[in-house]
Amino acid sequence: MINPSRRALLTAFAASAATVPLVGMRAAPAQAAEVGPGAASVEPLPLPNGMSSPRSGVTMPDLNASYFTRLTLGDPLTTAVLPGTPPRTEVTTGGRRVALLTHGARTVLVTGPQRTFSENKKPFSDDFRRSLPAGSWGASPGGGGWTTLGPAASDYLVEPGQGLINLSTDYASRHASLRDGEIRDVDVRCTASFGRTPTGEACSFALSFGYQDTHNNYRARLSFLTSGAVQFRLEKEVADAVTQLGTTLTPAASGAQWTIRVRREGARIRAKAWPAASAEPEAWAFDTTDTTFTKGRVGIRALANQGATNLPMPLAVINFRVDEANWESPPKVTHSDWVRVLPEPFDGVWTDAIERTVRDWAGSAAPDVLAHAAMFLAGAPAVTAGAGTAQGRQVLGEAGYGYLDAQGNRLEGADFHEYMGIGWTFEDGGYTGPSSRQAGNLDCSGYTRMVYGHHLGVPMAAGQNTSGTFLPRRSREMAEHSPGVRVDRTDGTNPPAAALLQPGDLVLFNADSGDDGDDAASPTVDHVGMHLGTDSEGRRRFLSSRKSVNGPTMADLSGASVLDGTGVYARTLHTVHRV
Repeated sequence: MINPSRRALLTAFAASAATVPLVGMRAAPAQAAEVGPGAASVEPLPLPNGMSSPRSGVTMPDLNASYFTRLTLGDPLTTAVLPGTPPRTEVTTGGRRVALLTHGARTVLVTGPQRTFSENKKPFSDDFRRSLPAGSWGASPGGGGWTTLGPAASDYLVEPGQGLINLSTDYASRHASLRDGEIRDVDVRCTASFGRTPTGEACSFALSFGYQDTHNNYRARLSFLTSGAVQFRLEKEVADAVTQLGTTLTPAASGAQWTIRVRREGARIRAKAWPAASAEPEAWAFDTTDTTFTKGRVGIRALANQGATNLPMPLAVINFRVDEANWESPPKVTHSDWVRVLPEPFDGVWTDAIERTVRDWAGSAAPDVLAHAAMFLAGAPAVTAGAGTAQGRQVLGEAGYGYLDAQGNRLEGADFHEYMGIGWTFEDGGYTGPSSRQAGNLDCSGYTRMVYGHHLGVPMAAGQNTSGTFLPRRSREMAEHSPGVRVDRTDGTNPPAAALLQPGDLVLFNADSGDDGDDAASPTVDHVGMHLGTDSEGRRRFLSSRKSVNGPTMADLSGASVLDGTGVYARTLHTVHRV
Protein backbone atom coordinates (compact mmCIF):
# COMPACT_ATOMS: atom_id res chain seq x y z
CA MET A 1 0.00 0.00 0.00
CA ILE A 2 1.01 3.61 -0.49
CA ASN A 3 2.06 5.08 2.83
CA PRO A 4 0.45 8.36 4.06
CA SER A 5 3.26 10.59 2.81
CA ARG A 6 3.05 9.16 -0.70
CA ARG A 7 -0.75 9.25 -0.73
CA ALA A 8 -0.81 12.94 0.25
CA LEU A 9 1.79 13.77 -2.36
CA LEU A 10 -0.02 11.92 -5.15
CA THR A 11 -3.34 13.51 -4.18
CA ALA A 12 -1.80 16.98 -4.38
CA PHE A 13 -0.28 16.20 -7.77
CA ALA A 14 -3.51 14.74 -9.11
CA ALA A 15 -5.44 17.86 -8.17
CA SER A 16 -3.13 20.10 -10.17
CA ALA A 17 -1.82 17.86 -12.95
CA ALA A 18 -4.43 18.68 -15.60
CA THR A 19 -3.74 22.40 -15.51
CA VAL A 20 -0.16 22.54 -14.22
CA PRO A 21 1.85 19.64 -15.66
CA LEU A 22 5.54 19.30 -14.84
CA VAL A 23 6.74 22.21 -16.92
CA GLY A 24 9.08 25.14 -16.62
CA MET A 25 11.66 23.40 -14.49
CA ARG A 26 14.62 25.64 -13.76
CA ALA A 27 18.03 24.56 -12.54
CA ALA A 28 19.59 26.03 -9.44
CA PRO A 29 22.74 28.12 -9.94
CA ALA A 30 26.05 26.30 -10.21
CA GLN A 31 27.32 25.28 -6.80
CA ALA A 32 30.31 27.56 -6.59
CA ALA A 33 31.40 30.79 -5.02
CA GLU A 34 31.19 33.84 -7.24
CA VAL A 35 34.39 34.59 -9.11
CA GLY A 36 35.33 38.07 -7.95
CA PRO A 37 33.43 40.36 -5.58
CA GLY A 38 30.92 41.70 -8.12
CA ALA A 39 30.01 39.15 -10.76
CA ALA A 40 27.63 40.35 -13.46
CA SER A 41 24.28 38.63 -13.85
CA VAL A 42 23.87 35.61 -16.11
CA GLU A 43 20.79 35.78 -18.33
CA PRO A 44 19.18 32.55 -19.55
CA LEU A 45 20.22 31.53 -23.02
CA PRO A 46 17.61 31.25 -25.78
CA LEU A 47 16.31 27.70 -25.97
CA PRO A 48 16.87 25.23 -28.80
CA ASN A 49 13.92 24.66 -31.11
CA GLY A 50 11.25 22.56 -29.45
CA MET A 51 12.48 23.07 -25.89
CA SER A 52 9.85 24.28 -23.46
CA SER A 53 12.02 24.81 -20.39
CA PRO A 54 15.66 25.73 -19.78
CA ARG A 55 16.60 22.42 -18.18
CA SER A 56 14.74 19.13 -17.93
CA GLY A 57 10.97 18.91 -18.03
CA VAL A 58 7.78 17.10 -18.88
CA THR A 59 5.24 18.94 -20.99
CA MET A 60 1.72 18.04 -22.06
CA PRO A 61 -0.68 19.69 -24.50
CA ASP A 62 -3.34 22.06 -23.23
CA LEU A 63 -6.34 20.49 -21.57
CA ASN A 64 -8.20 18.46 -24.19
CA ALA A 65 -10.44 15.44 -24.68
CA SER A 66 -7.63 12.96 -23.97
CA TYR A 67 -7.78 13.88 -20.28
CA PHE A 68 -11.35 12.57 -20.14
CA THR A 69 -10.81 9.18 -21.78
CA ARG A 70 -12.46 7.40 -18.87
CA LEU A 71 -15.76 9.10 -19.73
CA THR A 72 -15.75 7.74 -23.28
CA LEU A 73 -14.63 4.16 -22.64
CA GLY A 74 -17.10 1.69 -24.08
CA ASP A 75 -18.80 -1.00 -22.05
CA PRO A 76 -17.65 -3.69 -21.89
CA LEU A 77 -13.92 -3.40 -22.47
CA THR A 78 -12.39 -6.10 -24.67
CA THR A 79 -9.40 -8.16 -23.50
CA ALA A 80 -7.08 -10.43 -25.44
CA VAL A 81 -3.88 -12.29 -24.53
CA LEU A 82 -1.09 -11.30 -26.92
CA PRO A 83 1.54 -13.75 -28.24
CA GLY A 84 5.05 -13.68 -26.83
CA THR A 85 6.81 -14.09 -23.51
CA PRO A 86 5.99 -12.84 -20.95
CA PRO A 87 2.25 -13.16 -21.67
CA ARG A 88 0.37 -9.87 -21.81
CA THR A 89 -3.30 -8.95 -21.76
CA GLU A 90 -4.30 -6.09 -24.04
CA VAL A 91 -7.37 -4.05 -23.12
CA THR A 92 -9.15 -2.24 -25.96
CA THR A 93 -12.33 -0.36 -26.74
CA GLY A 94 -13.54 0.62 -30.20
CA GLY A 95 -10.36 -0.78 -31.73
CA ARG A 96 -7.97 1.37 -29.66
CA ARG A 97 -5.72 0.24 -26.81
CA VAL A 98 -6.63 1.32 -23.32
CA ALA A 99 -4.08 -0.64 -21.30
CA LEU A 100 -1.52 -3.45 -21.43
CA LEU A 101 -1.09 -5.74 -18.42
CA THR A 102 1.76 -8.22 -18.04
CA HIS A 103 1.07 -11.51 -16.30
CA GLY A 104 3.12 -11.64 -13.11
CA ALA A 105 3.93 -7.91 -13.05
CA ARG A 106 2.43 -4.94 -11.23
CA THR A 107 3.23 -2.30 -13.84
CA VAL A 108 0.48 -1.51 -16.35
CA LEU A 109 0.95 0.49 -19.54
CA VAL A 110 -2.01 2.85 -19.87
CA THR A 111 -2.80 5.13 -22.82
CA GLY A 112 -3.18 8.74 -21.68
CA PRO A 113 -2.48 12.33 -22.69
CA GLN A 114 0.63 12.72 -24.84
CA ARG A 115 3.77 13.93 -23.05
CA THR A 116 7.21 15.10 -24.09
CA PHE A 117 10.21 14.42 -21.84
CA SER A 118 13.28 16.56 -22.49
CA GLU A 119 16.64 17.34 -20.92
CA ASN A 120 19.16 20.10 -21.54
CA LYS A 121 22.68 20.85 -20.35
CA LYS A 122 22.80 21.78 -16.68
CA PRO A 123 25.17 24.29 -15.03
CA PHE A 124 28.20 22.96 -13.19
CA SER A 125 31.37 24.15 -11.55
CA ASP A 126 34.75 22.54 -11.01
CA ASP A 127 36.90 24.03 -8.27
CA PHE A 128 39.27 21.03 -8.20
CA ARG A 129 38.55 19.87 -4.67
CA ARG A 130 40.46 16.66 -5.18
CA SER A 131 43.99 15.31 -5.42
CA LEU A 132 45.25 13.42 -8.46
CA PRO A 133 48.79 12.46 -9.46
CA ALA A 134 50.37 13.65 -12.68
CA GLY A 135 48.61 12.37 -15.76
CA SER A 136 44.96 13.25 -15.18
CA TRP A 137 42.45 15.89 -14.18
CA GLY A 138 39.80 13.25 -13.48
CA ALA A 139 36.11 14.12 -13.60
CA SER A 140 34.50 17.53 -13.31
CA PRO A 141 31.52 17.47 -10.92
CA GLY A 142 28.45 17.48 -13.13
CA GLY A 143 30.41 18.34 -16.25
CA GLY A 144 31.80 14.99 -17.36
CA GLY A 145 35.43 13.89 -17.58
CA TRP A 146 38.44 15.98 -18.48
CA THR A 147 40.61 15.06 -21.47
CA THR A 148 44.17 16.41 -21.44
CA LEU A 149 46.31 16.53 -24.58
CA GLY A 150 49.89 17.47 -25.39
CA PRO A 151 52.72 17.06 -25.12
CA ALA A 152 53.21 14.89 -21.99
CA ALA A 153 50.64 13.43 -19.61
CA SER A 154 52.88 14.34 -16.68
CA ASP A 155 52.20 18.04 -17.40
CA TYR A 156 48.70 17.69 -15.87
CA LEU A 157 47.83 17.07 -12.23
CA VAL A 158 45.37 18.21 -9.58
CA GLU A 159 46.15 19.51 -6.12
CA PRO A 160 43.34 20.45 -3.74
CA GLY A 161 41.97 23.75 -5.02
CA GLN A 162 43.74 23.90 -8.38
CA GLY A 163 44.12 22.04 -11.64
CA LEU A 164 47.72 22.42 -12.80
CA ILE A 165 49.07 22.59 -16.36
CA ASN A 166 52.86 22.60 -16.27
CA LEU A 167 54.41 24.40 -19.27
CA SER A 168 57.59 22.35 -19.22
CA THR A 169 58.53 23.14 -22.83
CA ASP A 170 57.92 26.08 -25.14
CA TYR A 171 56.06 26.14 -28.46
CA ALA A 172 53.66 23.32 -27.55
CA SER A 173 49.96 23.83 -26.88
CA ARG A 174 48.42 22.05 -23.92
CA HIS A 175 44.67 21.44 -23.87
CA ALA A 176 42.25 20.35 -21.14
CA SER A 177 38.69 19.93 -22.39
CA LEU A 178 35.48 18.42 -21.07
CA ARG A 179 34.13 15.43 -22.99
CA ASP A 180 30.86 16.96 -24.12
CA GLY A 181 31.04 17.90 -27.78
CA GLU A 182 27.32 18.72 -28.15
CA ILE A 183 27.41 22.15 -26.47
CA ARG A 184 26.02 24.85 -28.76
CA ASP A 185 25.19 27.95 -26.70
CA VAL A 186 27.17 28.51 -23.53
CA ASP A 187 28.03 31.02 -20.81
CA VAL A 188 31.34 29.78 -19.41
CA ARG A 189 34.19 31.22 -17.37
CA CYS A 190 37.46 30.15 -15.83
CA THR A 191 39.86 31.69 -13.33
CA ALA A 192 43.58 30.89 -13.50
CA SER A 193 47.03 32.30 -12.80
CA PHE A 194 50.67 31.79 -13.69
CA GLY A 195 53.13 31.46 -10.86
CA ARG A 196 55.34 34.33 -12.06
CA THR A 197 56.03 36.76 -14.89
CA PRO A 198 57.47 34.94 -17.94
CA THR A 199 60.92 35.74 -19.32
CA GLY A 200 62.19 35.48 -22.88
CA GLU A 201 58.70 35.26 -24.40
CA ALA A 202 55.09 35.43 -23.30
CA CYS A 203 52.93 32.69 -21.81
CA SER A 204 49.17 32.51 -22.29
CA PHE A 205 46.05 30.73 -21.19
CA ALA A 206 42.76 30.68 -23.05
CA LEU A 207 39.17 29.67 -22.50
CA SER A 208 38.32 27.42 -25.46
CA PHE A 209 34.82 26.76 -26.78
CA GLY A 210 33.37 25.23 -29.93
CA TYR A 211 36.37 22.94 -29.48
CA GLN A 212 36.62 20.16 -32.08
CA ASP A 213 40.24 19.15 -31.51
CA THR A 214 43.62 20.77 -30.87
CA HIS A 215 43.66 22.14 -34.44
CA ASN A 216 40.09 23.48 -34.64
CA ASN A 217 38.49 25.65 -31.97
CA TYR A 218 37.53 29.10 -30.75
CA ARG A 219 39.34 30.64 -27.80
CA ALA A 220 39.42 33.81 -25.70
CA ARG A 221 43.10 34.19 -24.86
CA LEU A 222 45.10 36.17 -22.29
CA SER A 223 48.82 36.59 -23.07
CA PHE A 224 51.10 37.57 -20.19
CA LEU A 225 54.06 39.50 -21.57
CA THR A 226 57.57 39.69 -20.15
CA SER A 227 56.95 43.38 -19.41
CA GLY A 228 54.13 42.50 -17.04
CA ALA A 229 51.46 43.73 -19.45
CA VAL A 230 48.49 41.57 -20.46
CA GLN A 231 46.96 41.22 -23.93
CA PHE A 232 43.49 39.86 -24.66
CA ARG A 233 42.51 38.22 -27.97
CA LEU A 234 39.51 36.43 -29.43
CA GLU A 235 40.73 33.81 -31.90
CA LYS A 236 39.57 31.09 -34.24
CA GLU A 237 41.83 28.22 -35.24
CA VAL A 238 40.89 26.17 -38.32
CA ALA A 239 43.28 23.42 -39.46
CA ASP A 240 46.10 25.15 -37.49
CA ALA A 241 45.48 28.53 -39.17
CA VAL A 242 44.67 31.18 -36.53
CA THR A 243 42.37 34.12 -37.31
CA GLN A 244 41.77 37.07 -35.00
CA LEU A 245 38.06 37.78 -34.48
CA GLY A 246 38.75 41.23 -33.10
CA THR A 247 41.48 43.76 -32.39
CA THR A 248 43.95 42.76 -29.69
CA LEU A 249 43.24 44.60 -26.43
CA THR A 250 45.56 45.54 -23.56
CA PRO A 251 43.60 45.75 -20.29
CA ALA A 252 44.94 48.44 -17.98
CA ALA A 253 44.31 46.39 -14.83
CA SER A 254 46.62 43.76 -13.41
CA GLY A 255 46.31 40.93 -10.92
CA ALA A 256 47.67 37.54 -9.96
CA GLN A 257 44.50 35.66 -10.92
CA TRP A 258 42.47 36.44 -14.03
CA THR A 259 38.99 35.40 -15.10
CA ILE A 260 37.89 34.93 -18.70
CA ARG A 261 34.21 34.75 -19.54
CA VAL A 262 32.67 33.79 -22.89
CA ARG A 263 29.01 33.91 -23.83
CA ARG A 264 27.97 32.33 -27.11
CA GLU A 265 24.41 32.54 -28.44
CA GLY A 266 24.06 31.03 -31.90
CA ALA A 267 26.47 32.93 -34.15
CA ARG A 268 27.03 35.71 -31.62
CA ILE A 269 30.22 35.49 -29.53
CA ARG A 270 31.05 37.81 -26.63
CA ALA A 271 34.09 37.71 -24.35
CA LYS A 272 35.62 39.65 -21.47
CA ALA A 273 38.53 39.25 -19.04
CA TRP A 274 39.42 40.90 -15.74
CA PRO A 275 41.55 40.43 -12.59
CA ALA A 276 39.64 37.99 -10.38
CA ALA A 277 40.08 40.24 -7.34
CA SER A 278 38.14 43.00 -9.11
CA ALA A 279 34.48 43.31 -9.97
CA GLU A 280 33.39 41.83 -13.27
CA PRO A 281 33.04 44.60 -15.86
CA GLU A 282 29.56 45.09 -17.30
CA ALA A 283 30.82 45.70 -20.83
CA TRP A 284 32.02 42.95 -23.15
CA ALA A 285 35.49 43.38 -24.61
CA PHE A 286 34.50 41.51 -27.78
CA ASP A 287 31.12 41.21 -29.45
CA THR A 288 31.18 39.56 -32.87
CA THR A 289 29.64 36.77 -34.96
CA ASP A 290 31.05 33.59 -36.48
CA THR A 291 29.50 30.30 -37.62
CA THR A 292 32.50 28.07 -38.31
CA PHE A 293 31.88 25.70 -35.39
CA THR A 294 28.22 25.26 -34.46
CA LYS A 295 28.95 23.13 -31.40
CA GLY A 296 31.89 21.70 -29.46
CA ARG A 297 33.58 21.19 -26.13
CA VAL A 298 34.63 23.83 -23.63
CA GLY A 299 38.02 23.83 -21.94
CA ILE A 300 41.39 25.50 -21.40
CA ARG A 301 44.43 25.94 -23.60
CA ALA A 302 47.87 26.95 -22.29
CA LEU A 303 51.04 27.87 -24.21
CA ALA A 304 54.57 29.09 -23.59
CA ASN A 305 55.62 31.00 -26.71
CA GLN A 306 58.75 29.87 -28.52
CA GLY A 307 61.69 31.46 -26.72
CA ALA A 308 60.15 31.48 -23.20
CA THR A 309 63.03 30.85 -20.83
CA ASN A 310 61.91 30.51 -17.20
CA LEU A 311 60.27 27.15 -17.71
CA PRO A 312 58.71 25.08 -16.34
CA MET A 313 55.87 27.59 -15.86
CA PRO A 314 52.84 26.30 -13.92
CA LEU A 315 49.34 27.45 -14.80
CA ALA A 316 46.96 27.01 -11.87
CA VAL A 317 43.29 26.81 -12.85
CA ILE A 318 41.28 27.76 -9.77
CA ASN A 319 37.76 27.40 -11.09
CA PHE A 320 36.01 26.36 -14.30
CA ARG A 321 32.32 27.07 -14.44
CA VAL A 322 29.42 26.76 -16.89
CA ASP A 323 26.54 28.99 -15.81
CA GLU A 324 24.28 28.40 -18.81
CA ALA A 325 24.42 26.01 -21.76
CA ASN A 326 22.33 24.34 -24.43
CA TRP A 327 23.01 21.13 -26.26
CA GLU A 328 22.60 21.46 -30.00
CA SER A 329 19.93 18.72 -30.02
CA PRO A 330 18.66 18.01 -26.50
CA PRO A 331 17.15 14.51 -26.20
CA LYS A 332 13.35 14.36 -26.36
CA VAL A 333 10.90 11.50 -25.99
CA THR A 334 7.22 11.96 -26.91
CA HIS A 335 4.48 9.36 -26.45
CA SER A 336 1.11 8.66 -24.78
CA ASP A 337 2.23 5.78 -22.53
CA TRP A 338 1.70 6.14 -18.79
CA VAL A 339 3.17 3.55 -16.41
CA ARG A 340 0.88 2.70 -13.49
CA VAL A 341 1.42 0.23 -10.65
CA LEU A 342 -1.15 -2.29 -9.33
CA PRO A 343 -1.21 -3.12 -5.61
CA GLU A 344 -0.48 -6.77 -6.49
CA PRO A 345 0.95 -8.57 -9.54
CA PHE A 346 -1.59 -9.27 -12.32
CA ASP A 347 -2.33 -13.01 -12.37
CA GLY A 348 -3.83 -13.02 -15.87
CA VAL A 349 -7.44 -12.94 -14.69
CA TRP A 350 -9.46 -9.90 -15.77
CA THR A 351 -11.77 -8.95 -12.89
CA ASP A 352 -14.31 -6.24 -12.18
CA ALA A 353 -11.92 -4.69 -9.64
CA ILE A 354 -9.08 -4.49 -12.17
CA GLU A 355 -11.45 -3.06 -14.78
CA ARG A 356 -12.51 -0.31 -12.35
CA THR A 357 -8.84 0.48 -11.71
CA VAL A 358 -8.01 0.67 -15.42
CA ARG A 359 -11.04 2.89 -16.06
CA ASP A 360 -9.90 5.23 -13.29
CA TRP A 361 -6.41 5.39 -14.80
CA ALA A 362 -7.54 6.01 -18.39
CA GLY A 363 -6.78 9.61 -19.26
CA SER A 364 -5.60 10.44 -15.74
CA ALA A 365 -2.80 13.00 -15.50
CA ALA A 366 -1.86 12.03 -11.94
CA PRO A 367 1.92 11.42 -11.76
CA ASP A 368 3.01 7.93 -12.80
CA VAL A 369 6.35 6.10 -12.78
CA LEU A 370 7.83 8.27 -15.55
CA ALA A 371 6.63 11.55 -14.07
CA HIS A 372 8.19 10.69 -10.72
CA ALA A 373 11.43 9.63 -12.44
CA ALA A 374 11.60 12.95 -14.30
CA MET A 375 11.26 14.83 -11.03
CA PHE A 376 14.88 14.02 -10.15
CA LEU A 377 16.43 15.34 -13.39
CA ALA A 378 18.36 18.59 -13.67
CA GLY A 379 16.28 21.59 -12.67
CA ALA A 380 13.42 19.66 -11.07
CA PRO A 381 11.81 21.71 -8.30
CA ALA A 382 12.03 20.53 -4.70
CA VAL A 383 8.93 18.94 -3.16
CA THR A 384 8.64 18.35 0.59
CA ALA A 385 6.44 15.65 2.14
CA GLY A 386 3.62 17.00 4.26
CA ALA A 387 2.90 13.86 6.26
CA GLY A 388 4.11 10.34 7.02
CA THR A 389 7.55 8.95 7.76
CA ALA A 390 9.24 11.51 5.51
CA GLN A 391 7.26 14.51 6.79
CA GLY A 392 9.20 17.73 6.32
CA ARG A 393 11.81 16.03 4.13
CA GLN A 394 12.46 16.63 0.46
CA VAL A 395 11.08 13.66 -1.48
CA LEU A 396 11.33 15.02 -5.05
CA GLY A 397 13.72 17.43 -6.75
CA GLU A 398 17.01 17.48 -8.66
CA ALA A 399 19.33 14.79 -7.32
CA GLY A 400 23.07 14.24 -7.38
CA TYR A 401 24.73 10.82 -7.60
CA GLY A 402 27.00 10.79 -4.54
CA TYR A 403 29.60 12.73 -2.61
CA LEU A 404 33.19 13.09 -3.79
CA ASP A 405 36.12 11.24 -2.29
CA ALA A 406 39.61 12.77 -2.02
CA GLN A 407 40.39 11.81 -5.63
CA GLY A 408 37.24 13.45 -6.96
CA ASN A 409 35.39 10.20 -7.59
CA ARG A 410 31.67 10.10 -6.91
CA LEU A 411 30.88 7.33 -4.47
CA GLU A 412 27.88 5.07 -4.90
CA GLY A 413 25.78 4.15 -1.92
CA ALA A 414 23.02 6.79 -1.90
CA ASP A 415 19.70 5.01 -1.40
CA PHE A 416 16.29 6.68 -1.51
CA HIS A 417 16.07 7.33 2.24
CA GLU A 418 19.57 8.82 2.27
CA TYR A 419 18.40 11.33 -0.35
CA MET A 420 15.81 12.35 2.27
CA GLY A 421 18.37 12.30 5.08
CA ILE A 422 16.56 9.76 7.27
CA GLY A 423 16.91 6.14 8.36
CA TRP A 424 14.44 3.53 7.14
CA THR A 425 12.86 0.31 8.37
CA PHE A 426 12.13 -1.92 5.36
CA GLU A 427 9.28 -4.30 4.64
CA ASP A 428 11.64 -7.28 5.05
CA GLY A 429 12.44 -6.14 8.59
CA GLY A 430 15.88 -4.67 7.93
CA TYR A 431 16.92 -1.17 8.99
CA THR A 432 19.41 1.21 7.40
CA GLY A 433 20.46 4.45 9.04
CA PRO A 434 20.80 7.86 7.40
CA SER A 435 23.94 9.27 5.80
CA SER A 436 24.43 13.01 6.15
CA ARG A 437 26.97 12.99 3.31
CA GLN A 438 24.49 11.49 0.86
CA ALA A 439 21.56 13.84 1.45
CA GLY A 440 20.16 14.89 -1.92
CA ASN A 441 21.91 12.04 -3.76
CA LEU A 442 20.68 8.86 -5.47
CA ASP A 443 22.87 6.18 -7.01
CA CYS A 444 21.44 4.12 -9.89
CA SER A 445 19.61 1.54 -7.78
CA GLY A 446 18.67 4.14 -5.16
CA TYR A 447 17.00 6.17 -7.93
CA THR A 448 15.05 3.11 -9.08
CA ARG A 449 13.97 2.33 -5.51
CA MET A 450 12.97 5.94 -4.88
CA VAL A 451 10.58 5.84 -7.85
CA TYR A 452 9.20 2.30 -7.72
CA GLY A 453 9.57 1.72 -4.00
CA HIS A 454 9.07 4.91 -2.04
CA HIS A 455 6.69 6.72 -4.40
CA LEU A 456 4.83 3.82 -6.06
CA GLY A 457 4.70 1.37 -3.17
CA VAL A 458 6.67 -1.67 -4.42
CA PRO A 459 8.05 -3.44 -1.31
CA MET A 460 11.80 -3.05 -0.76
CA ALA A 461 14.49 -4.99 1.05
CA ALA A 462 17.18 -3.44 3.20
CA GLY A 463 19.83 -5.22 1.15
CA GLN A 464 20.01 -8.48 -0.74
CA ASN A 465 16.79 -10.50 -0.82
CA THR A 466 16.23 -13.57 -2.98
CA SER A 467 12.49 -14.05 -2.40
CA GLY A 468 11.38 -12.18 -5.52
CA THR A 469 8.95 -10.23 -3.34
CA PHE A 470 11.07 -7.20 -2.48
CA LEU A 471 13.06 -4.79 -4.64
CA PRO A 472 16.71 -5.44 -3.64
CA ARG A 473 19.25 -2.75 -2.88
CA ARG A 474 21.82 -3.33 -5.64
CA SER A 475 21.47 -3.59 -9.41
CA ARG A 476 23.13 -7.04 -9.57
CA GLU A 477 20.49 -8.38 -7.19
CA MET A 478 17.70 -6.55 -9.01
CA ALA A 479 18.62 -8.45 -12.18
CA GLU A 480 18.01 -11.76 -10.43
CA HIS A 481 15.47 -11.20 -7.67
CA SER A 482 13.27 -8.16 -8.40
CA PRO A 483 9.53 -8.72 -8.12
CA GLY A 484 7.82 -9.05 -11.49
CA VAL A 485 8.89 -10.89 -14.63
CA ARG A 486 11.94 -11.05 -16.84
CA VAL A 487 11.38 -9.64 -20.33
CA ASP A 488 14.70 -10.56 -21.95
CA ARG A 489 18.35 -11.34 -21.18
CA THR A 490 21.68 -11.51 -23.00
CA ASP A 491 22.70 -14.82 -24.55
CA GLY A 492 26.15 -14.30 -23.05
CA THR A 493 27.54 -12.71 -26.20
CA ASN A 494 25.01 -10.28 -27.58
CA PRO A 495 22.74 -7.78 -25.85
CA PRO A 496 19.09 -8.86 -25.75
CA ALA A 497 16.87 -7.70 -28.62
CA ALA A 498 14.21 -6.74 -26.04
CA ALA A 499 11.44 -6.82 -28.66
CA LEU A 500 8.76 -6.48 -25.95
CA LEU A 501 10.49 -3.60 -24.14
CA GLN A 502 8.06 -0.97 -22.87
CA PRO A 503 8.34 2.27 -20.88
CA GLY A 504 8.99 1.68 -17.19
CA ASP A 505 10.94 -1.55 -17.68
CA LEU A 506 14.14 -1.90 -15.69
CA VAL A 507 17.17 -2.05 -17.99
CA LEU A 508 20.24 -3.56 -16.34
CA PHE A 509 23.79 -3.40 -17.68
CA ASN A 510 27.21 -4.96 -17.28
CA ALA A 511 28.80 -1.62 -18.11
CA ASP A 512 32.08 -2.27 -16.30
CA SER A 513 33.58 -5.58 -17.38
CA GLY A 514 36.42 -5.02 -14.91
CA ASP A 515 34.19 -6.08 -12.03
CA ASP A 516 33.39 -9.51 -13.53
CA GLY A 517 36.45 -11.16 -12.02
CA ASP A 518 37.68 -14.42 -13.48
CA ASP A 519 34.22 -15.78 -14.22
CA ALA A 520 33.53 -14.20 -17.60
CA ALA A 521 30.58 -16.55 -18.06
CA SER A 522 28.78 -14.84 -15.17
CA PRO A 523 29.09 -11.12 -15.84
CA THR A 524 28.26 -8.76 -12.99
CA VAL A 525 25.34 -6.40 -13.52
CA ASP A 526 26.50 -3.03 -12.24
CA HIS A 527 24.03 -0.43 -13.50
CA VAL A 528 20.25 -0.07 -13.68
CA GLY A 529 17.91 2.39 -15.35
CA MET A 530 14.28 2.75 -16.37
CA HIS A 531 13.23 2.66 -20.02
CA LEU A 532 11.62 5.96 -21.02
CA GLY A 533 10.58 5.37 -24.64
CA THR A 534 11.65 6.08 -28.21
CA ASP A 535 13.26 9.48 -28.77
CA SER A 536 12.87 11.91 -31.67
CA GLU A 537 15.66 10.08 -33.55
CA GLY A 538 14.02 6.67 -33.22
CA ARG A 539 16.31 5.38 -30.46
CA ARG A 540 15.20 3.59 -27.29
CA ARG A 541 16.18 5.92 -24.47
CA PHE A 542 16.38 5.28 -20.72
CA LEU A 543 16.71 7.18 -17.44
CA SER A 544 19.41 6.35 -14.89
CA SER A 545 21.54 8.00 -12.23
CA ARG A 546 25.18 8.24 -13.35
CA LYS A 547 28.46 9.35 -11.83
CA SER A 548 29.73 11.38 -14.78
CA VAL A 549 26.55 13.46 -14.93
CA ASN A 550 26.25 13.62 -11.15
CA GLY A 551 22.71 12.35 -10.94
CA PRO A 552 19.69 11.11 -12.88
CA THR A 553 19.73 11.76 -16.62
CA MET A 554 18.20 10.72 -19.94
CA ALA A 555 21.02 12.40 -21.85
CA ASP A 556 24.30 11.35 -23.43
CA LEU A 557 27.11 12.95 -21.43
CA SER A 558 29.91 10.36 -21.09
CA GLY A 559 27.88 7.69 -22.88
CA ALA A 560 24.59 7.75 -24.78
CA SER A 561 21.52 6.80 -22.71
CA VAL A 562 20.18 4.69 -25.57
CA LEU A 563 19.83 0.97 -26.22
CA ASP A 564 20.50 1.15 -29.97
CA GLY A 565 23.81 1.46 -31.82
CA THR A 566 27.31 0.76 -30.57
CA GLY A 567 27.50 2.90 -27.43
CA VAL A 568 28.57 1.44 -24.09
CA TYR A 569 25.03 0.93 -22.81
CA ALA A 570 23.73 -0.48 -26.10
CA ARG A 571 26.58 -2.99 -26.08
CA THR A 572 26.33 -3.95 -22.42
CA LEU A 573 22.58 -4.33 -21.90
CA HIS A 574 22.24 -7.52 -19.88
CA THR A 575 18.68 -7.91 -18.58
CA VAL A 576 15.27 -6.30 -19.10
CA HIS A 577 12.85 -6.74 -16.19
CA ARG A 578 9.26 -5.61 -15.66
CA VAL A 579 8.33 -4.84 -12.05
